[in-house]
Formats: sequence, C-alpha cells, structure tokens
Amino acid sequence: MTSSRTRLIAYGSLALSMSLTGTYVALSKPLVAALPVFLLAWMRFGIAALAMLPWLRKPAQEPPLTRQTRTLLFLESFVGNFLFSICMLYGVSLTSAVSAGVILAGIPAMIALMSWLFLGEKISPRMMLAAACAMLGVAVLALARADVFAGQRNATQMSGTAWIGNLLVFGAVVCEGAYAVIGKKLTGALGPKRIASLINLWGFTLMTPFGLYLALDFDFAGVDTGIWVLLVFYALAASMGTVWLWMTGAKHLPASQGGIFTVMLPISAALVGVLALGETMTALQLLAFAIALFGVFLTWNHR
Repeated sequence: MTSSRTRLIAYGSLALSMSLTGTYVALSKPLVAALPVFLLAWMRFGIAALAMLPWLRKPAQEPPLTRQTRTLLFLESFVGNFLFSICMLYGVSLTSAVSAGVILAGIPAMIALMSWLFLGEKISPRMMLAAACAMLGVAVLALARADVFAGQRNATQMSGTAWIGNLLVFGAVVCEGAYAVIGKKLTGALGPKRIASLINLWGFTLMTPFGLYLALDFDFAGVDTGIWVLLVFYALAASMGTVWLWMTGAKHLPASQGGIFTVMLPISAALVGVLALGETMTALQLLAFAIALFGVFLTWNHR
C-alpha cells in the first residue's frame, strides 16, 4: 500500500516532470529555427550523457540486466527519445506551441488506453469519454486557421504546413503513451537514475550517425550565445530532469493514474507559447484546449 507521503512525492514528481517537458517543448521552437533537428537531438543527448556519467554506475544491489530489461531499455529510448524527439521537434517547427499544447492534452487518455492494452489496467467508461474528448479537441483544432496566429511573419507558409506539424505532434502523443507504459515496467527492475542514463545513452547512439553527418558542414560559429544556453537547458531538462522525475513518480502509481499529471505538459507549453514566444490563443484554439482539458479532468477519478 502506497503511503500518503510517498503518494504525494510521486504526484509532485510527475507534475514537475510534465511541467518541465511542456516548457522545453515550447522553447524548442527557437532551437529548431537555429539548428537542424537531428543535430539538435544529437547534441541534446551528448550534453546529457556527460552530465549523467555518474548515474551510469551500476548500484551494488541492482541485479544483472536481463534480456527483457535490455529490450525494454532500447524500446524506451527508441520510442520515448528517438521517435518522440523527431516528431516533437519537427512538429513544433511547423505549428505553434499553443496548437501543440492542445494536441498534447490527449496524452493522459493515450496512456490510459495503452495501460489497458499492454499492462492490463482497467479502463472505465469515464476514461473512454476522456479519450473521446481528447480526440474531439484535436478535431476542433484542425478547423483553426494557422494564418491567424499573431506575431508570426511566416503565417502564410504556416497555414499550409500546420496540419503536418499537428500530425507529428500527435505522433509524439503516441510515443509518450508508449514511454509511460514501458517506463512503468522498467521501474520494477531499475532505479530512476539508471533508467534515465541508460535510455539517454541509447538515444545518443541512435542519433550519432545523423548528428555527425550534419555537424560536418554546420556553421557552429553562427549560432548565438542565447541558443547555446537554451540548448544546455533543453538537454538537461529533456534527458535528465524530466526522465528522473517521471520514473521516480511512476514507480509508485499505476501508469494510467500517473498519466493524469501529463496535463501539466500542454498547460505549460501553451503558457510559454503565449507568455514567452508572443503567440496568441484564438477563440477556436481556446475551445479545443478546453475540450481536451475536460477530457483530462475526467481521468482524475479513473479506476
């Protein structure tokens, strides 16, 4: 039985993890404008790998890695790091942080669905309604015209590519659902720090061929100092902080219940988009966001 104190720590860890995720998702827009996506992802994993070198050390009490655990570590990195990074970084480069935030509101329902399919956790009619609300929010968002975003000089171009960006962000939602389910299984075998460091190392390995190829011809001297500072924050938050926090909380809660706290991701992404990036939330986007968040609200009492 999980104690009240342990449960409270788990709640706080999950909420903070998703708040950081939403923040770096929104702030990745200036990064993808300055750096090629695969080069950006490769440097992110490389910076985090250096920071997490002490975490790679195997604790004395940890049992040897089984074949299943090794497979899960690879899948966690391939889906949650490699594919998620591609979908998210390309997605936010083609759409707005506000739109991305609305789509990301479907993550709790996606996690609950995958938890039911792959972990055998029960899904109630309330959760089915939550999933329907999330999908309806995405459908309403599709009706919003991208060329009404305020402060965007390339609005005409965005109107033709925003749907692709939205689709890629939805792909990231699927990746996040798989990440939560696989991560829940991993927490039974490894500690949060070991999981974070090992899946980041796999991410660095997967991205290295692409990153090295792009690095050969890239003008690093032309990148502003602010971008490098933002890159370090992005690397430490995305590969280190959020993963450790999520695994710490997920260890003590069912995957579907932990998924409730992913509501902090779209909220923080949208707020950063509006407050820091100068985006404007239109009435139709606000409606889509409200529908999606209502779906998240329905998951709170999910059993």
